[in-house]
Amino acid sequence: MTIDLHRLALDAIDAAADELDLGTWLRAMLHQPERSLAVQVPFIGDDGSIRVVPGYRIAHSTARGPAKGGTRFHPDVTPEEVAGLATLMSVKTAVMDLPLGGGKGGVTVDPKAMSELELESLTRSYARAIATNIGPDTDVPAPDVNTSERHMDWMADEYARVVGAPAPAVVTGKSLAAGGSLGRDTATAAGCRAVIAASARRLGLRSDARVVIQGFGNAGAHLAQLLAADGLRIVGLSDSRGAIHDPAGLDVAAVAATKAAHGSVIHHDAEHVSTTDLLALDCEILVPAALEGAIDAAEADAVRARLIAEAANGPCTPAADAILAERGVTTIPDVLASAGGVTVSCFEWEQNRRGERWTADAVASRLEVRMARALDDVWQVAEARRLPLRTAATVLGVDRIATALEARAGLGADELAS
Repeated sequence: MTIDLHRLALDAIDAAADELDLGTWLRAMLHQPERSLAVQVPFIGDDGSIRVVPGYRIAHSTARGPAKGGTRFHPDVTPEEVAGLATLMSVKTAVMDLPLGGGKGGVTVDPKAMSELELESLTRSYARAIATNIGPDTDVPAPDVNTSERHMDWMADEYARVVGAPAPAVVTGKSLAAGGSLGRDTATAAGCRAVIAASARRLGLRSDARVVIQGFGNAGAHLAQLLAADGLRIVGLSDSRGAIHDPAGLDVAAVAATKAAHGSVIHHDAEHVSTTDLLALDCEILVPAALEGAIDAAEADAVRARLIAEAANGPCTPAADAILAERGVTTIPDVLASAGGVTVSCFEWEQNRRGERWTADAVASRLEVRMARALDDVWQVAEARRLPLRTAATVLGVDRIATALEARAGLGADELAS
């Protein structure tokens, strides 16, 4: 299901603003991005022709630090989608209490129909087009849908050519050779694992609780392996081609090997179920790690899990949220459950700025501390204000952004109150 992320983001901001009784000017600042850039991105095709596609970079807020957010290459990229994702990134970095704001970028193109040389030409052209709007102290891109460390390496190199000096902190998610951080490839999964473990203890779930994971890409696959290593039973997995189930627990390493060899989890020797039925499997923990809007009202009615951890962006619709809350299902929202990636991106940015290299253990330890602290902060807001975790997380993030805006505004008490 396709959802309007920008509208959902603004609705969440409005609900938090109402809860916090924010003034008109703060609401206006939170509703509109600080900077919106639309560019034309020319690149050279393999046949020698020059093609032109639209690109965008939006900084929603820099009240707490440089904008931070991914860059996606996808045929469905629109300025509205980018604005919505940038807004959500502002909330996410604030919830994690990172010294960063929120941004996002994208190019409207189908990268799967492009060669390696075309992708490099496109990426470098995009970096040149947005170079005046990004920088280590301004806006720091990262990988997102259909982009990876190689794209970030190209962007960092092209930016260095434009400004005339190396600036590795301009982007994160780079290769280790180009200044990337250890632990970046497993960051989203490791962060999600941390909040699942802490929340499971709060809810009194068994140490061998059953887990269903929708999505077996980078985040879902790594998370499945981490949770299985913790002793949890992974009873259901899916990818874009189908889903499998084993009530006794799947051998995650074997499933990963099957997918690597044959292209999908459906080739593993296990019971096949529909992707819809996967969400209704008997389990304690459900992790949507694939699609936006994957759980709507009908799926929420069928969910049997006690705990949902949103490793994907916006997997539960508002209608689903209402049903899950009424049924007593605890949902760890995406701005927290999927925040491991941006947190380790922040660590990479800090390492680049300081000229340091942290060990994998140091990165993992710092990430675990950040995730635990953020989860405690969200639970405290939820309990103090009697709010669901999703609303509490948005209230926490918006409150921190609004506080920073007030501190920087230079307005008097009368103006701030209006």
